[in-house]
Amino acid sequence: MKDASSFNQFLLSNLKDSRESLIKPAPLKIAGRLVRMVGMTLEVVGTFAPIGSRCQILNGKKAPIEAEVVGFQDDRLFLMPIGDTHGLSPNAKVLPVEGGVKIGVGKKMLGRVVSGSGQPLDGLGDIEIDQYVSLAGERINPLNRHPINEVLDVGIKAINGLLTIGQGQRVGLMAGTGVGKSVLLGMMTRFTSADVVVVGLIGERGREVNEFVKHTLGEEGLKRAVVVATPADDPPLMRLHGAMLATAIAEYFRDQGLNVLLLMDSLTRFAQAQREIALAVGEPPASKGYPPSVFAKLPQLVERAGNGREGAGSITAIYTVLAEGDDQSDPVVDSARGVLDGHIVLSREIADGGRYPAIDIESSVSRVMVDIVSKEQLEQARAFKKLYSSYQQNKDLISVGAYRKGADPLIDLAIAKQADLTSFLSQNMSDSFSVEASISELNNTLSAPS
Repeated sequence: MKDASSFNQFLLSNLKDSRESLIKPAPLKIAGRLVRMVGMTLEVVGTFAPIGSRCQILNGKKAPIEAEVVGFQDDRLFLMPIGDTHGLSPNAKVLPVEGGVKIGVGKKMLGRVVSGSGQPLDGLGDIEIDQYVSLAGERINPLNRHPINEVLDVGIKAINGLLTIGQGQRVGLMAGTGVGKSVLLGMMTRFTSADVVVVGLIGERGREVNEFVKHTLGEEGLKRAVVVATPADDPPLMRLHGAMLATAIAEYFRDQGLNVLLLMDSLTRFAQAQREIALAVGEPPASKGYPPSVFAKLPQLVERAGNGREGAGSITAIYTVLAEGDDQSDPVVDSARGVLDGHIVLSREIADGGRYPAIDIESSVSRVMVDIVSKEQLEQARAFKKLYSSYQQNKDLISVGAYRKGADPLIDLAIAKQADLTSFLSQNMSDSFSVEASISELNNTLSAPS
């Protein structure tokens, strides 16, 4: 028994030492060396750093290259560069950086255009910083969030009247390429009643970034907006950080008690950036080339938006989701529908017919509308959709003259009001409709003599 007791004490002592060694953070100033680079993945040996931490790669006489730890295997760390890797050489010295990834935010960011690392892109000089926040944000207990009970005016009558958005709601703007989603985002930016607008242009072409800032957004729209731009030629990690930075800026203004409209174009580019990173470190694809980590990252980003704690402001988020080939069953589209509080579908067929914004009312839904609008508006919206849907379902019969007037009173009414319904759904880029004006026009559309 004595031997058994001694052996047990020996095991407990070793287990304690082992636990202590696991809990103690490894020294961050031990330099490693770069031994391999495959694609955008850097393999480093000789140092230790946790996932998500930053490292500096000393590149001779050139400026150090920043990289982030995205994985590890045995004694090797996998890093993803944040900047340009041109001129990087084997056995380059790699030095972990102490502290987490922090980013500077402040009120002086209004009217500015910044990169995914928070650096100014507009040539207007440095930005005065009020505080530093984590890119990953701070998780809010869902029970501490105040409920969505107020309407957010976005200036689009089809949305205000039929797909009403609440302050703190997260909505997906589902669309293929070239159907007007960027123009619709620009209209919302200029016409919204929100206090602050944060725009994240993630993975867009550089030309589109410039056009959005100068033409779509305009000088007036930029005054109360912050634009975070990470073009398509940025490394995948920078594109990922661009979406996280835009959300972090929105969180900062929300915590100041302001109502923020976060517009992100697009959530699909965010998912594709994570796919590039995950595949590069060896994660196997699961659904149409997307690894499982992509579908874990989406809710982590989306859940940061919404209403804050009692007394704080709100983040109403609208994420564009690119439906590749107009496929609404695309894995990212399908996943986004599951984590968002509603979706607005833009139809290529409607856009080709010349009606803008090309909102497909039948396929779109706002999941909080029933809780934030009056009973009268809800009934009007349902009556509108019923008429519109009735016409669309019988459009072929009506077009070829196979439908006979009087066969169905609902179809007769839908035919008589078709021009009025289409007119309500149409809106010029320069026109703005408040919530009150949208409801009034909706009432006039339904009550007008047919």
